[in-house]
Amino acid sequence: MKILVVGSGGREHALAWSIAKSPRIQTVYVAPGNGGTALDERLQNIAITDPAALADFVEQEHVALTVVGPEAPLAAGIVNVFRARGLKVFGPTKEAAQLESSKDFAKAFMKRHAIPTAEYQTFSDVKAAHDYIAQKGAPIVIKADGLAAGKGVVVAMTLEEAHSAIDMMLSDNKLGDASARVVIEEFLSGEEASFIVMVDGKNILPLATSQDHKRLQDNDQGPNTGGMGAYSPAPIVTPALHARVMREIIVPTVQGMAKDGIPFSGFLYAGLMIDDEGTPKTLEFNCRMGDPETQPIMARLKTDLLTVFEHAVSGTLDKVELEWDRRTALGVVMAAYNYPDTPRNGDLITDIPAETPDCVTFHAGTTLTGDKLTTSGGRVLCVVGLGDSVKVAQKHAYAAADLIHFEGSQMRRDIGWRALKR
Repeated sequence: MKILVVGSGGREHALAWSIAKSPRIQTVYVAPGNGGTALDERLQNIAITDPAALADFVEQEHVALTVVGPEAPLAAGIVNVFRARGLKVFGPTKEAAQLESSKDFAKAFMKRHAIPTAEYQTFSDVKAAHDYIAQKGAPIVIKADGLAAGKGVVVAMTLEEAHSAIDMMLSDNKLGDASARVVIEEFLSGEEASFIVMVDGKNILPLATSQDHKRLQDNDQGPNTGGMGAYSPAPIVTPALHARVMREIIVPTVQGMAKDGIPFSGFLYAGLMIDDEGTPKTLEFNCRMGDPETQPIMARLKTDLLTVFEHAVSGTLDKVELEWDRRTALGVVMAAYNYPDTPRNGDLITDIPAETPDCVTFHAGTTLTGDKLTTSGGRVLCVVGLGDSVKVAQKHAYAAADLIHFEGSQMRRDIGWRALKR
């Protein structure tokens, strides 16, 4: 059987790696893929990104099923293109993907369906936005309405930061169309967790819990990034909290989308903030797996992922039970020089250790030219260690990461610190 995974990041490498373990797999195509997927003989990169051209490829090669990784093609309507041709594809339609592609759509949806989230208002007028911030005070959160590749959220701890975020987004148009409108919302304090489920339009299949680390530097210092590391499971999500999140957030979201005439299928990711009393609120929705959360989650998955996707596109996710490695998986992101501002490309990467039962390295911003592997993105690699405790998983991940070399590499040294503190 042939499968196509759309995307080029660490998330897509991890999904393709997991799918390729199935004994029924002939080829896993990755479009366009990266240096890591190019190095794996079970995977085959294809240099196509246009949705219609990908649909042509799927028809020509008799690809059984397509899994879409990143948010941009989902927001552009790749699922609509595939479904119009009767092709099996896992992911939300363009309309359903607005849960991620428009912060204003998501907030209005949550308000309408009584899903717990932060108070907010949306602005396109610069003066009105500044006035609102002056009235509300800091800390406060400013979000670009559209997709901004992880750069569209500013958690402003001072009024000065908040006002300059408004100027950057609305006045200076630094994020282009993504920030033609901004959502300003109350600052929520607590501990974050990533709650990811698979949805087939009706049935919901929760994945293992996880927690990522957004700030660039140790002790949660420095700028926000796409994520510098993650681990699974997340100890903060107790069985009682898991049940509450399903009851108060996930189920009402899936039912609300259906009620609004936009049935949701695909990965649904709720970014949660859990306060000191253990009350969860929704920070945001993503309509795809998280990155870097996917990497440790896939490292723990023991169930045949191909079978899971077959059920997902057939509307029978209620027939699936997932089996997980009991160990903790912890992923450390190695980022390029000067990430997240203007990451440098073209640095030679050497000494990536071979995969072992305790450690696997997933590629994100890498390119293979001949036999040379070089950096080609902000987040370059995610090194995942597995162990019977967070501490052991951490030890395995850092031991492998310390062997890898490329000029200007940067990584946090404290991934998993919240779980260790517990």
